[in-house]
Amino acid sequence: MQDFLFYLNLGWEHIISLDALDHQLFVLALIAVYSYNDWKKVLILITAFTIGHSVTLALSILDIIRINSAWVEFLIPLTIVITSLDNILMKNKKQTLMRANYYLALVFGLIHGMGFANTARVMIAKNQSIAIPLLGFNIGLELGQVVIVFAILILLFILLNIVKINKKDWILFVSSGVFALSLKMTLERIPF
Repeated sequence: MQDFLFYLNLGWEHIISLDALDHQLFVLALIAVYSYNDWKKVLILITAFTIGHSVTLALSILDIIRINSAWVEFLIPLTIVITSLDNILMKNKKQTLMRANYYLALVFGLIHGMGFANTARVMIAKNQSIAIPLLGFNIGLELGQVVIVFAILILLFILLNIVKINKKDWILFVSSGVFALSLKMTLERIPF
């Protein structure tokens, strides 16, 4: 149980900590097109991300796949650039964008999962089962994402219903900000 709680906390901190800006920006870009009433769709969306993240993390820990960490650190913010740019370009096609985000979450979750792989590979002993660490980490990650998502959805509810901000303006504002920050990260991490 102690191992499970250790990895649960590690997953939680992986998404909640100040060092997790890339993950937080990705979640923000993914859910920017949704509203508070879409909370069930958003939970499915972030679970798709966690599934992708889990698959790659497991494959990496088992040493089935291994990608140079410099490329992974470059690809992670690039996924955020693509997601936020998709929001900007398709802001008038909300339903199409929402469907596309499920695929982006799953596929880009695969890339994000490689970001923690080297650390996890070192932490988990060769003779240790990966089931408990992987389960604990991913539950912690999912719990952290749920907290972030509900904080964003509550803020969005206030902005749309009380402050009366236009939804398309919100999408454009948030996605543009996320695009700018993630593009800066991407350019700083070019692995050449």
